[in-house]
Amino acid sequence: MEFRRLGKSGLQVSVLSFGAWVTFGTQLNVDAALELMAAAYDHGCNFFDNAEVYAKGQAETIMGEALKKAGWRRDSYIVSSKVFGGAVQNPSPIQRGLSRKHIYEAAYQAIDRLQCDYLDLYFCHRPDRNTPIEETVRAMTELIWRGDVLYWGTSEWSAQEIMEAYAVARQYDLIPPTMEQPQYNMLTRYRVEVEYKRLYNNDTVGLGTTIWSPLASGLLTGKYNDGIPADSRVNLPGYEWLKAMLEGPWGQNSLPKIPGLAKIAGDLGTTLPKLALAWCVKNPHVSTVITGASRLEQVTENFAALDVVPLLTDDVMAEIDKVLGNKETRLYGSSE
Repeated sequence: MEFRRLGKSGLQVSVLSFGAWVTFGTQLNVDAALELMAAAYDHGCNFFDNAEVYAKGQAETIMGEALKKAGWRRDSYIVSSKVFGGAVQNPSPIQRGLSRKHIYEAAYQAIDRLQCDYLDLYFCHRPDRNTPIEETVRAMTELIWRGDVLYWGTSEWSAQEIMEAYAVARQYDLIPPTMEQPQYNMLTRYRVEVEYKRLYNNDTVGLGTTIWSPLASGLLTGKYNDGIPADSRVNLPGYEWLKAMLEGPWGQNSLPKIPGLAKIAGDLGTTLPKLALAWCVKNPHVSTVITGASRLEQVTENFAALDVVPLLTDDVMAEIDKVLGNKETRLYGSSE
């Protein structure tokens, strides 16, 4: 396992991590979740990602029970939560958002569900345009001062919003965000590679990234090449958004690229999912790639992607870019 600093912080996070989104509380019970988390942990994973909104709090409850059963030393893993959407059905205005009230209550509720004394990472899950950003930054800072949170960050915030939070923190002697959790994969690149480009520098934010959806909601596994399988989660209640995404312009424009990527994977002697994960790891601005799984063999497959990273030479990366046709600027630093 490779470990990378979370931005310019001193926290070392495994470059592949494990998340609860989609599966915990909907497909996996405590014992099944523990089996997968233990497999990831045995592969060197030290970061387990969660959020209040995942299965309306049930994902955190299941992860908390699994961590209790595992009996691992608390100083051997990192656990996160995210605040914004609320952990109840049809939340009222004070049960969601980034007000000081909801940030505080959501943090302590997450700590209770996860059965831990503190959150290592706490994310503002989306920007809240109804709350002054100073209020949000102050609430996060106060949680850190109390020792209830160690690092705070954002998820799916624009570069401008992150810089605003950073500026407010510096102006009022508060703690700025350490990390951002954006979507990033072969088919969704602009924000991580272009929009955030200056934020990685230590003279700005020194931003760390905990990226999600590295397999583009399953598109980069190849399982949707011939349509949506009957047993796919896409057909389950609550996943209408995924079906609409796959059947919409983004999915239909992306599907023709999958065979070319699969051929590159085959030429390298690997699989498309491992190639897609290794491609994300290849970006040095990615602190960790959050993986997910519903079966043990998927965990084994995902973590084997580390063996593919050394195969991604400049020539192979150029071949991938040619298939994708979505390269906005030169990768990982220098401008054109």
